[in-house]
Amino acid sequence: MRYSPDAIRTVALVGHAGCGKTSLIEALLHQGGALHAPGSVERGTTVCDFDPLERKYQHSLSSAVAHLHYRDTRIYLLDTPGYPDFSGLSLSALPAVETAAIVINAQTGIEMTTRRMMAWAGERKLCRMIIVNGIDGEKVDLPGLLAQIQETFGKSCLPINLPAQRGRQVVDCFFNPAGDADFLSVAAMHDALVDQVVEIDPDLMELYLEQGEAISPEQLHEPFERALREGHLVPICFTSAANGAGIAELLDAFVRLLPNPMEGNPPLFYRDAGGRREVVHAEPLADKHVLAHAFKIVMDPYIGKMAVFRIHQGTIRRDSQLYIGDARQPFRVAHLMLLQGKEHIDVPQAGPGDICATAKVDEIGFDAVLHDAPEDGNIHLTPLDFPTPIYGLAIEPARRGNEQRLWEILQKLGAEDPCLRIEHPVGTNETVVRGLGELHLRHMLERLSEQYKLEVVTRPPKIAYRETIGAKAEGHCRHKKQTGGAGQFGEVMLRVEPLPRGTGFEFVDVVKGGAIPGQFMPAVEKGILQVIANGPLAGFPMQDVRVTVFDGKSHSVDSKEVAFVSAGRKAFIDAVMKAQPILLEPIVNIEVTTPEAAMGDIIGDLSAKRGQVHGTRTVAGDSVVVVAGQVPLSELNDYQSRLNAIAGGDGNYSIQLSHYDPAPPAQQARMAAQHKSHGDGAAP
Repeated sequence: MRYSPDAIRTVALVGHAGCGKTSLIEALLHQGGALHAPGSVERGTTVCDFDPLERKYQHSLSSAVAHLHYRDTRIYLLDTPGYPDFSGLSLSALPAVETAAIVINAQTGIEMTTRRMMAWAGERKLCRMIIVNGIDGEKVDLPGLLAQIQETFGKSCLPINLPAQRGRQVVDCFFNPAGDADFLSVAAMHDALVDQVVEIDPDLMELYLEQGEAISPEQLHEPFERALREGHLVPICFTSAANGAGIAELLDAFVRLLPNPMEGNPPLFYRDAGGRREVVHAEPLADKHVLAHAFKIVMDPYIGKMAVFRIHQGTIRRDSQLYIGDARQPFRVAHLMLLQGKEHIDVPQAGPGDICATAKVDEIGFDAVLHDAPEDGNIHLTPLDFPTPIYGLAIEPARRGNEQRLWEILQKLGAEDPCLRIEHPVGTNETVVRGLGELHLRHMLERLSEQYKLEVVTRPPKIAYRETIGAKAEGHCRHKKQTGGAGQFGEVMLRVEPLPRGTGFEFVDVVKGGAIPGQFMPAVEKGILQVIANGPLAGFPMQDVRVTVFDGKSHSVDSKEVAFVSAGRKAFIDAVMKAQPILLEPIVNIEVTTPEAAMGDIIGDLSAKRGQVHGTRTVAGDSVVVVAGQVPLSELNDYQSRLNAIAGGDGNYSIQLSHYDPAPPAQQARMAAQHKSHGDGAAP
């Protein structure tokens, strides 16, 4: 059955791990008739946690889509992970919905992910609501939690129902404000809601204040939607997925109060017009050109690459011809499916507001815009501001010969997860996988082992040190080799001098009189560049050095390219080792987000890591601070674990390379000795 856009609701359930998002979706699916009985996270029988690892660990590792039909409305529900390590997969679901429902555990209250998702949804201009789950739990302080919500997120957070009979049911505060609640007055909450909504509409406020007329829910619908769009109202619903309290009322709120695709804030599309961004307003109309956005990629072992996308404009039919971004060749939609967890339901067509999937199209990647008009190839969706993946592991196959297979599998995993980064730094020549934390990468390694049957070896990634010099010096080498026949001869004299930090490498030829014939100068530079790539002090790339070749000698018969390569390399090593060689370490800018209570310990810990704290700032409306500074990258190995211990699991950090500074003398001596002991020490 096809639904018009005004009969569709799209809701992403987001929040901290353990708040009950997956169980809440089970209760909603059951209430809406999509399930005969709700599944259990503990038994591994839920619709959305169908991955073997999700069942094993009893928490979500990726987003999942489910849907139900309720009161002539199709409701799409997106389940998302709650652990901070998987926040990239939670964030990626936001562009697919009109409403973000932030779920809060009634016992544990507001947690770090609660704050983050509330802020991210607001930045994305989504309508927001709060669902307090587990109201029947022991020792819950619901009045205190409501006060905490309003203190943290503002007085615009108002309940549209309240718990009653000690969490066994809820009473309505908006449509039919009658009955007794466990706390607060239902009538008072109704008045507060109406006051908040009518502030949006001056005419309605005048009617409400001057004439004293009661305002019906029907009259409040349009200003209610506007209040949601503008963030002027964040409704709160109380529920219990365990005993079913508030579940029917929550579905009613979805249908009667949440925006449909025609009422929500428009998606943030823009057209790249020669470097300028022109806003594109997607219209949720079935007869317009197609605009859809792929927000999730799944590498399914049975059907191949599957893209999950939200249709914002137009109609997609089976066998439609669609373009991917600026691609010139369209692809045919051979499979068009609705998703119910792991189940794929074939449909002949879908329109604005629908969340669908198509398979076996290798060209579709995460964040791709799908369209049916070649002139729309320059339309993009404003990208999400994902957390930076900084926790890294160097990885290699346990068995030689599996390097290519490992690389291909890592590319598949990276295609699914926007916060899983695969790198192969030139300076360290190793494959490095970066994620948002230790848990993130641990699950990635388990997938390699259990799903792909590939055993790997991991270690901390190498730090990309650099080498330079601190003074001027000269170097000389005469390469002479006689083997009975034609020999080898080349002599090079050169000078090295330091350059300002960040300048790089300069090669200067001032040889006069043809002492080194011009055809051999590239060979001299080649020998020098070999040392630049693997410095003589500790084997790291060199930078910020000027090399001036000023003299040399050649032989009319024995001079060859190989001779001058060797002479240039050895002369450069000779000069560098006389020029006060320096080991440089990377210094990164760091921002640590932490609860205010842990700020002092964070600052002390950074100082103990040779860091410099430059300042702090408070996140508006929250008891969270950001500590900014600089610290050597080598001091941040396993820092997230340390931060979790200090901040009680509520801290996160981001880093960005700032510059290189000389490493401490003891560290430089140790690394130089290690390089020499491995037989890599540079001797001319």
